[in-house]
Amino acid sequence: MVHPPVRVVEISSPFTRFAGRILVGLGFEVILVEPPTGDPSRAESQGDSYLHWHAGKKSVVLDLGDSNDRAEFDTLLRSADVLLDGSATGVPLERRGSLVHVRVTPFGTSGPRSDWQATNLTVAALGGMMAQVGDPEHPPLLLPELQAEQLAGINAAIGVLLGLRSRSTGQNPLLEISAQECVAAALEAGTLAYIHEDRVPPRPGRVHPLVPHGLFQAADGYVGGGLGGSPRMWDGMLAWLIDNDAQDDLDQPEWSDAVYRKTHQEHIFDVLSAFISKWPKEEFAVSAQSRKLPWAAVDRPEELLRNPQLNDRDFFTDVTGDHGTYRDLGFGFAFPEGHRIGTLEAARLGQHQELLSTNTTVAVHETQEFSDTGALSLDGVRVLDLTWVLAGPYGTRILADHGAEVIKVESIGRPDPTRFAPFMHLSRGPHDNPNTSGYFNDVNRNKRSITLDTRSAEGLSVLRDLIRKSDVVVENFSSSVMDKMGLGYEQLRELNPDIIYVSMSGMGHTGPRKDWVSYADIVSASTGLTSLTGWNADDVVGVIYGHGDIVAGLQAAVAALAALDYRDRTGRGQHVDLSQLEAMAAHMGTSVLRAARSQSPDPIGNSHCELAPHGVYPCHGADRWCSIAIRGMTEWNTVCRIIGAEHWIDHPDFRSVEGRRANLERIDDAIADWTRTLPPETVMERLQSAGIAAGAIQDGRDLVDGDPHLRARNFYSVQEHPLAGTFLHEGIPVRRNSEPGSIRRAAPVLGADTDDVLKSVLGYSDKRITGLRDKSILS
Repeated sequence: MVHPPVRVVEISSPFTRFAGRILVGLGFEVILVEPPTGDPSRAESQGDSYLHWHAGKKSVVLDLGDSNDRAEFDTLLRSADVLLDGSATGVPLERRGSLVHVRVTPFGTSGPRSDWQATNLTVAALGGMMAQVGDPEHPPLLLPELQAEQLAGINAAIGVLLGLRSRSTGQNPLLEISAQECVAAALEAGTLAYIHEDRVPPRPGRVHPLVPHGLFQAADGYVGGGLGGSPRMWDGMLAWLIDNDAQDDLDQPEWSDAVYRKTHQEHIFDVLSAFISKWPKEEFAVSAQSRKLPWAAVDRPEELLRNPQLNDRDFFTDVTGDHGTYRDLGFGFAFPEGHRIGTLEAARLGQHQELLSTNTTVAVHETQEFSDTGALSLDGVRVLDLTWVLAGPYGTRILADHGAEVIKVESIGRPDPTRFAPFMHLSRGPHDNPNTSGYFNDVNRNKRSITLDTRSAEGLSVLRDLIRKSDVVVENFSSSVMDKMGLGYEQLRELNPDIIYVSMSGMGHTGPRKDWVSYADIVSASTGLTSLTGWNADDVVGVIYGHGDIVAGLQAAVAALAALDYRDRTGRGQHVDLSQLEAMAAHMGTSVLRAARSQSPDPIGNSHCELAPHGVYPCHGADRWCSIAIRGMTEWNTVCRIIGAEHWIDHPDFRSVEGRRANLERIDDAIADWTRTLPPETVMERLQSAGIAAGAIQDGRDLVDGDPHLRARNFYSVQEHPLAGTFLHEGIPVRRNSEPGSIRRAAPVLGADTDDVLKSVLGYSDKRITGLRDKSILS
């Protein structure tokens, strides 16, 4: 049976367009509603912006302020499943019927700042992202390629999929996404360090604040990596240094102690820097990976196009627009059932206007009876969580937050470092209790924990029984682990024919680099994110915190939800072979498209290609800053009045973006002279009251204690953990029917749910459970 695609009507904005692109990648029909002048992205970056974000979508032209066009729009909606609504004020709907309505705004639809102006810069600042990038001696630094906007977009795609699932169970949800909350929920340890240790880490520069990784200068660029998370990796690195007579004193006995190494990490990095500086970056990375050591070359966008792993897996897509066909980024994973989209075409303005006269007036997946039962979107879905550290647990946290029963299988043979490693623990108390780790407890709330010896035959037998009873299995091991356990996809299908299996190894399960050792910084280095994070081509800073892990987790949640929707419509499960490399590469915006057109971008700090001034300015107080983005002459003239530079109003030197950019040093100095006399909150509020996108750079303390908007929206909520006590939890960015989310229980104590799961899910007797425990299969 052929099933019609899900139809999505998109009213686009910078915070929704990535959602529409993701849905195109899932095979949905996305209809872009453009104003008569065309979507603004048609005029951005010489058309590259429209080509990247909107290729594969259909185009209709409507003036929603015109009553006749509005009537045609309402008719179009009656044939749609989803309204992806990025409009500033929201589209009023008299009757939604079966329509899933997803609203995406910078700050949400409620709260004191709901009507504030915002750009990607504003949201990155107020969401906490910029406080984590750069070094303490320089201003906070913006991640490139609109990462804050894309976090909102992928959460909006999650909202669409959750809405479709709610509708299939007879509910009629309105989903709301705040871009600021999407960023605030994606900071790795940025807020957690304050919540659990009452500290605000400084910007880390080129060295990770928790794990022994960083950015290093090679002979022809940079490499990213470090000592990994196991003694084996230290031993392997040391052996390599010794082989090259480059170990300095690191072969002395005291360096065998992990605590000593952490305390004296700077010296280790000095030795590594001297060694690495003599190597070409690609040669060093390949040699390191041959030793199973976690290193990667920091590639630029044009180098990403040549990545052998991505090309072997057919990651890239050809996009066609008015000026030709070019290589562009593909999607975060192949879907459905391993399908890749090889070509996409950008629609001409109004190319699909005939859709407005289509007679279809009933949504293709209409459900007749709707009620608000209060059930969560994923109630009744069971997820077997075999993940660890951050990328996998973050993805399954999203599923748990929205109602899935997530059973986390923990193995004493493969303990989660976020429970056991002191440097990742985050706690006000001793760092040796696996149940009090703030890092672990954040990404594993709403889950259940069982402990199982998966190295034993009997332990694997229990695991197989759990697979038989599950809807989804998620793991983020290296590519060969599940096969070695006898649990590759074919074996999973034998146990459970319609199982959904989401694997999320660093490089994927196929390809010449499938066995490469990967961490978030390896992925960031390989995809171009690191190379574009800096002040210029000669001053690369890189992204040190786990942004790549967060992105992979979000993509894994999309994959699981899309696979559930696909199974609901076709009855077929599938293996989603998600590569964290591809997941992060899919978030690199127009960088590869520009590189394919021989216009490869360089780092530009906090500047913007089409807005000026656009940056971060010093304010009163130690390391206090405010972001400001000016979007046109009206805003420029307003800023001139506010800072006392009336003589620049309508001055011919400043009438164009090019003119202002040519005089940017003068402009920045004038703005800074005004901002440094005021607290950032005052700067922000004065500018926002005049309609200008401004946002203070907020760190973990600011987000938790000082942000009145997040407080009014109850973004941080309290849960009591049985051993760690009562503490705040990050909120849930996708809200259904205005509810702030559902953090129903704190993270589980290690193995706390073992007996209950084996009894209630598998039907094991007390005698059998006791026998397993006596054999140390359970612990």
